Amino acid sequence: MKAITTLILSLTLSATSFSQNFSMSGSEIGFDLAFSASTNGGNAGIGLKYGLNLGENLIVGPSVRYERTWVKNNVTGFNGGYNVFGGGAFVHARFYDALFLAVEYEILKSPFTTNGFLTGINSSWANTLFIGGGFSKEFNESFRINASLLYDVIDADNSPFKRSYSISQKDANGNIVKILPIIFRLAFFIPIS
Repeated sequence: MKAITTLILSLTLSATSFSQNFSMSGSEIGFDLAFSASTNGGNAGIGLKYGLNLGENLIVGPSVRYERTWVKNNVTGFNGGYNVFGGGAFVHARFYDALFLAVEYEILKSPFTTNGFLTGINSSWANTLFIGGGFSKEFNESFRINASLLYDVIDADNSPFKRSYSISQKDANGNIVKILPIIFRLAFFIPIS
């Protein structure tokens, strides 16, 4: 935890010192949506970000997330659901109105235990630290779309995002031996000043 705090503090100070050469140029509200559904359940959620533009290339700010997941199993008769919520901070660096790099930290109330099992009694907090990047494009100065691949450096056993990881490594027999902590995220940013 000390290493995570040090990393976040270092990124914040770096962003602050980097931005001293630039004036603040407004702010933005960003959001990413999650939705999936099947006969076995689904999930719906939203992540909100408030970003301060430090010059033309750097945006930093806080974030909050809420997600509701429901489960319906006709074989075992287990039906239920759980909520995931929490907050964090992010830093995005944009280049040439085409690419961006991202660091996003969130601490989320997770319904999973540290061994990955769903618990209805003792929820725990899960740290996530996504690092990655992707494409970023502004449209008529009205909104911006970020499409990114993000890698969870922490990859906590109780991370609620584990169900969203879809890239895996397989052995010679085709058996999955490891699921990589990578997610795809599509986010929209709207300038507000």
